[in-house]
Amino acid sequence: MKHFALIGFPLGHSLSASYFTEKFSREGIEADYTPLPIENAEEVLPHCAKLSGFNVTIPHKQSIIPLLANISEEARAVGAVNCVKVTPQGLVGYNTDVIGIRKSLERIRLDGAKTLVLGTGGASKAVQYVLREGGAEVKVVSRSKGSADLTYEDLTDELLRNCDIIVNTTPLGMFPNVDSAPTLPYSALSAKHTLFDCVYNPRQTKFLQLGAEQGAHTIDGLTMFYAQAEASWKIWEFPKML
Repeated sequence: MKHFALIGFPLGHSLSASYFTEKFSREGIEADYTPLPIENAEEVLPHCAKLSGFNVTIPHKQSIIPLLANISEEARAVGAVNCVKVTPQGLVGYNTDVIGIRKSLERIRLDGAKTLVLGTGGASKAVQYVLREGGAEVKVVSRSKGSADLTYEDLTDELLRNCDIIVNTTPLGMFPNVDSAPTLPYSALSAKHTLFDCVYNPRQTKFLQLGAEQGAHTIDGLTMFYAQAEASWKIWEFPKML
């Protein structure tokens, strides 16, 4: 039997274990998938002797990189890893978030779009990569000065009105803290705006709800979740899943 896992902290929001377990059962594959709530990425190393691969979520998508023996060109360009294959030569890192983000935004015009990316973590880096790849103008928003282009205090009504796409890559609104949302002047939003949330549990976050109330087009994180999961299957070499 092969063993797979998800590392991150906390993991109460994740649907990965149930999703992959159902896939194993449906495909008749002898394998299991276990959540490993670890506070430091290095804590995964003792588990690797029995693992064939694992996914990586908040907050380890960047801190996992020094532990890798190799990394895909795209993951290196993004600066974050969310999928790891365990090989005899060591851990090999990939970024399948970019596949999920591309899928989520495939019907949105990116070329020339003015975008705000909320957050600076691993998911943010993948979003920035896809947006710039599509020709968008990207501004990153952080809670603290100096770590991004803007802080939340900089987000005026006028700035939001001149924006086209806003992406939430923070855990705000994620289960169980479903009543939280990024601090924005939501009243400045309109039908010209697109809001994309990388959070998928719940599917309709407070961020998306507040945008929809102003007429904005919203995209939830479930498409991203499914697409990155399928990409992990290909990396872990399950030909029956292709």
